[in-house]
Amino acid sequence: MGKIEAHVAAPLDTPFTMGGETFRSRLLVGTGKYRDFAQTRDAIEASGAQIVTVAIRRTNIGQDPDQPSLLDVLDPQRYTILPNTAGCYSAFEAVRTLRLARELLDGHNLVKLEVLGSQATLFPNMPETLMAAKQLVADGFRVMVYCSDDPVQARMLEDIGCVAIMPLASLIGSGMGILNPWNLRIIIDEAQVPVIVDAGVGTASDAAIAMELGCDGVLMNTAIAMAGDPVRMAAAMGQAVSAGRNAFLAGRMARKPYQASASSPTEGLID
Repeated sequence: MGKIEAHVAAPLDTPFTMGGETFRSRLLVGTGKYRDFAQTRDAIEASGAQIVTVAIRRTNIGQDPDQPSLLDVLDPQRYTILPNTAGCYSAFEAVRTLRLARELLDGHNLVKLEVLGSQATLFPNMPETLMAAKQLVADGFRVMVYCSDDPVQARMLEDIGCVAIMPLASLIGSGMGILNPWNLRIIIDEAQVPVIVDAGVGTASDAAIAMELGCDGVLMNTAIAMAGDPVRMAAAMGQAVSAGRNAFLAGRMARKPYQASASSPTEGLID
């Protein structure tokens, strides 16, 4: 009997386009909390990410010419460097920080906005976030914005002109995973721009769940950098995002509470 070959076509994905640019990877990664720049480079390479976010107020990318620069190990020709406003607690601070970043990166306009409201929780200050988003969009920035998982405010940010909405899954650095999938689903269903889970991912299953919900991508830092083996965890996160995306595209089976269904045929049983 000849060998039977099965040919299974992978589900076709749509391009991951954001702010006028198209990316292969739907995993976005941060650059903080690693042991050193070498470990940062190795983990990012293992993740397969193309978008790498950098806290301008905490990481040197040329502000201090006398100190090592992250750009010495992460080539801007290979990665899209995404400056962010981590550590900013007002719209004024955030706008000023991203204007500086644009100068340092030769006019680069794709940025991540976050305005924090509490040092204890790092929860976003939404009134200041909305104010900063309006100013930055008016200044020609393509704004990806960290926000609460409030569907109304997410829609307001989209109406302002933000190119991606980035609701938190849980508190930054908490590793608690997705605590309110229902709000995320509302945001995903209503948004006309990419929705990217930002903050709270702890392990690969959290990333997969975010993608299975229909998110366009996941951004993380602490979950990789603070893992026992950051490089291995980075690779796992890349696989999880890909697996979750494929599961979303495939469409899961219907849930059937209290109803079993045999996985093998019941007709023509062998006596």
